[in-house]
Amino acid sequence: MNIMTLLGVLVSFLGTAIATFALKDKLPRDGGRDFAVDGKLSAGKPRGAGIIFVLVFALSSFVFVKMTIETAIYIVLIIACMLTGFFDDAAKKPWGELKKGLLDLGIAVLVAVNYLTHLTDGNLYSLGNTTSISLFGLEIVLPIWLFAIGIVVLVWVSVNVTNCADGVDGLSATLTIITLIPFMIASLINFRGLDFSVVVIVFIAALLAYLLFNATPSILLMGDAGSRAMGLMIAVAALKCGNPLLFIPFALVLALDGGLGLFKVTMIRVFKVNPMKNIRTPLHDQTRKVWGWSGSQTVIRFAIIQIMVSVIAIFIMFLV
Repeated sequence: MNIMTLLGVLVSFLGTAIATFALKDKLPRDGGRDFAVDGKLSAGKPRGAGIIFVLVFALSSFVFVKMTIETAIYIVLIIACMLTGFFDDAAKKPWGELKKGLLDLGIAVLVAVNYLTHLTDGNLYSLGNTTSISLFGLEIVLPIWLFAIGIVVLVWVSVNVTNCADGVDGLSATLTIITLIPFMIASLINFRGLDFSVVVIVFIAALLAYLLFNATPSILLMGDAGSRAMGLMIAVAALKCGNPLLFIPFALVLALDGGLGLFKVTMIRVFKVNPMKNIRTPLHDQTRKVWGWSGSQTVIRFAIIQIMVSVIAIFIMFLV
């Protein structure tokens, strides 16, 4: 880390803190959520604060971080993902699932094109070649076209599970930070994506500043603007570390918290069965409504579980 990176981190943190304090009353207001546990407690709070920390992060990165074309495109796509969430946050009538799904798909495809363009040195005709991914020493060889589909799936899943996991003060931002740090460690181990790790550090600094306002009891919410951008950042970090399958252990708690709800809805709509009828989703609603955990207990316990899973995964990486 050089002096410019340090300046980027400081500007990202301080800029987010100052801008959030100054602009929080300009944000749209949350209407509360009828079916979420304690959902009415969020009614009236400023929502969509993701637009602040994402834009401050992006500006800090462009000014202070040594930028490649590939990284610049990722940041632009993170801004685009944030804006789709913010416009939904600000809309009087929430956007439909189809509209949001198509926007997610478009962004996911652009991420895949950007990654593969630089992976193949700009020659997309080499999509006929193969590439390999591995997890704990198990190597899988894939045609690059199949890998491209995998990237789209990774991005879509990461954006949506992170979005669904946003529902408890401090939870999704805390888990995102805990998820991103192991990807930086993996980049150091693999000697891959080290330039993007600097961008991740700047992003984490912005999230830490946001948490100053979102810690229990929160005074504002990131909304879809923040959660969707965080999900995309996690997906790109997984790609750039050279081992996207590490998303499984490093984002396990986020994936379970938000993903179980997506699985439940899919089973009900597609197969007309509900194998999880006795489990509330997202999982953080189960912990508070059924298990009696407080919001703070949910955040801390989820964080501890994710830290332990990541530590074990990193230890295994060193062994193999």
